[in-house]
Amino acid sequence: MSYTTLYRKFRPETFDEVKGQEHIVTTLKNQLLADRIGHAYLFCGTRGTGKTTVAKIFAKAVNCQEPTDRGPCGKCAMCRAIGAGSSMNVIEIDAASNNGVDNIREIREEVAYPPAEGNYKVYIIDEVHMLSIGAFNALLKTLEEPPAYVIFILATTEAHKIPITILSRCQRYDFKRITVETIAGHLQELLDREQIKSEERALTYIARMADGSMRDALSLLEQCISYHFGETLTYEMTLEVLGSVDIQVFHRLLQAVAEEDVGKAVGTVEEVIMQGRELSQFVTDFTWYLRNLLLIRISDNVEDVLDLSRDNLEVMKEAAKQMDPGALIRYIRIFSDLSSQLRYAAQKRVLVEIAVIRLCKPEMEADTLDLQERIRRLEHIIESGQFSQSRAGEAPGKTGRTSEADGGDRQESREQPEKKPLPKAIPQEVKEVVQNWGKICQKMSMPESIYFQKAKLSLDGDNRLLLLFEKEDEVFYRMVEDLVKNGDLDRIIASATGRQIQCGIRLGEDAHPQRDPVPDLREIIHMEIVEEE
Repeated sequence: MSYTTLYRKFRPETFDEVKGQEHIVTTLKNQLLADRIGHAYLFCGTRGTGKTTVAKIFAKAVNCQEPTDRGPCGKCAMCRAIGAGSSMNVIEIDAASNNGVDNIREIREEVAYPPAEGNYKVYIIDEVHMLSIGAFNALLKTLEEPPAYVIFILATTEAHKIPITILSRCQRYDFKRITVETIAGHLQELLDREQIKSEERALTYIARMADGSMRDALSLLEQCISYHFGETLTYEMTLEVLGSVDIQVFHRLLQAVAEEDVGKAVGTVEEVIMQGRELSQFVTDFTWYLRNLLLIRISDNVEDVLDLSRDNLEVMKEAAKQMDPGALIRYIRIFSDLSSQLRYAAQKRVLVEIAVIRLCKPEMEADTLDLQERIRRLEHIIESGQFSQSRAGEAPGKTGRTSEADGGDRQESREQPEKKPLPKAIPQEVKEVVQNWGKICQKMSMPESIYFQKAKLSLDGDNRLLLLFEKEDEVFYRMVEDLVKNGDLDRIIASATGRQIQCGIRLGEDAHPQRDPVPDLREIIHMEIVEEE
């Protein structure tokens, strides 16, 4: 007898065996008991959450000759035929490869004939969002008024691609991602039945890597026990086989960056390398991790946007509270650039380590975002009181004096950085807006809040607040140009601060070569704070 993979061998046969979808299972069981069966269902959700499995169990239940409170009996001729895939009453269609109008016309012709045995003909159309527009139109009339003996079950991972005319004719059920605890518990049950020993930590890691998909978890588990067949499955073995990085590694790396601990950060990269992980994949995964942190940090309702399980989401929410959005944007930019560089690089490790050092030490860079990060850290030092330990503009331990008394003053004078000329007057209202610009951006909707943070803030004629975008940020300028020119930004600022401020917007200083460089009010205002200290 040929070997059967775990996810096929242990596929649920009854509703009670389905894990993590109790809200859907209970509803379908109640419909069966009350004989209130619909004619069209839409099962939505990410891969491996049980959409097709529940559809097959439901198809058994409506045709079962001896149904029970748990659903189909699994023993009658109809249940056995449907389970074996030999029943003419259950027709499974893969819309990814059968997405044309002709395929749907065949269904329309077939539904005219009642089932030879059993009560219902059930059409399960998987990946239904792959149907063409013509196929959807051909399906529409049949889906709206099918014969009483026909049930349609549409399954999809991308419900937003389905026409509203189809959605409105179906009962929609959203399959949730399965929790880490539920997946790990189910894996332990299966291993007990297979008489395979394992560490709880290993199963929890596999469940976390599956990210809400039971089928993915079973596939990963089978891969791990096959590699170490006959041995106890340990956490270290699991990491070795899967070749990927646990989200906890990302947490440690980000913590080291936040603490400016270069040794700890590079040591984390060393750990990843020694475990045999692929650096390109590591960089890609870390970039997505930072992206998710940014969305969580600047918005309260991002569950639908993030491709994360509930457990990972809670962990990342705690991490996001400690991060500054501007810093996260800088990290994402550096690692996004790194991802493209690694494609043809001979020394990937060196590039990754340099990128990590850049994250820890923004003072080594002269880029605009890096300067903003340096300013942010200086503000943190001032607010925490650590700035008083040394004078502004001097590193701790340096006095700027020389061994000669008369030459020391001249040397110190030469080392003093030249101060930027401050504008004679900055209106108080504009100053308050500049000082609270980060908070104002957080009140905006996504993704405009990110775009506005890319702007340099300055003064235009008549003391208007000017948003200046560099040439390389033209795409962000185009995204928010209308919001500024039609007064939407003025209203957002008024709502956030209670101040009426007129705003202007401009792209690129080089568009006005006769003008002096436009000062950045955020830097100027911070300079004033330093002088007061």
